[in-house]
Amino acid sequence: MTDHAIRLVVNGKEVTATVPARLTLADFLRDHLGLTGTHLGCEHGVCGACTVLQDDRSVRACITLAVQADGCSITTVEGLTGPLAERLRASFTRCHGLRCGF
Repeated sequence: MTDHAIRLVVNGKEVTATVPARLTLADFLRDHLGLTGTHLGCEHGVCGACTVLQDDRSVRACITLAVQADGCSITTVEGLTGPLAERLRASFTRCHGLRCGF
């Protein structure tokens, strides 16, 4: 299996890496960048625990390959800022939505 060079912006910071072709975006964010706010729940794209923003559109990082994010801007929960982000985090905590159920 071949590796691929990717370049993307994650939470406002440019990132370059060489990754295996079949590495998921979720595993790249968690294992390579240490952004553990992107959770793995069902790993089938159903529960929403892995949801991130790719170019301002929600995607399921468990079924998106890291190479598919090449050239894109990714925002994880760690990259959300401002009052709306704080209210969103508080709502997830209050409603026990920390794992699944986007």
